[in-house]
Amino acid sequence: MPITPATATRRSPDASDTSNGTADVILLELVDENGATIGTEEKLTAHQPPGLLHRAFSVFLFDERGRLLLQQRALGKYHSPGVWSNTCCGHPYPGEAPFAAAARRTHEELGVSPSLLAAAGTVRYNHPDPVSGLVEQEYNHLFVGLVQGTPRPDPEEVARIVYATPAELAERHARDTFSAWFMTVLDAARPAVRELTGPTAGW
Repeated sequence: MPITPATATRRSPDASDTSNGTADVILLELVDENGATIGTEEKLTAHQPPGLLHRAFSVFLFDERGRLLLQQRALGKYHSPGVWSNTCCGHPYPGEAPFAAAARRTHEELGVSPSLLAAAGTVRYNHPDPVSGLVEQEYNHLFVGLVQGTPRPDPEEVARIVYATPAELAERHARDTFSAWFMTVLDAARPAVRELTGPTAGW
């Protein structure tokens, strides 16, 4: 039976359960090169070199002016802390649809739900993180959409947010550190981004 947000833990895999001294286990869905499910593995184990190919998602949300909502990952995260990345990214629970996971996690991290969310294809990549040494071997489901209202980020997940035009993103990307996967997922999503935002937005 699929794990639902009501029954699945949200704690990081290296967090200790003070009641019994054990760590909560978060399982990822392992996939083959075609994206078919072949099993599960604990989250941190799946990211140890050389990495196990697993299902993931990436979300790109835009405001009414066509600006991309970026997040700076919280400094306390065990993987890629403090770096800038797309609006939201993560992993579906085993059996959870990527679309549902993307909507759920966006609300959990940013305190706002997309007013529109659409599938934008998939991309497969292998990106080692130079700081942590962990490896992103991912079959990533891409989503683009619109955001309305005021985000209220969870400080345990997100340090800062900004809205950026393409020019502002280029400046920030040249100045600040971004996630190892950011440009790969953005480039893969660009056709859908351009369709969503229109020609004047410049994506």
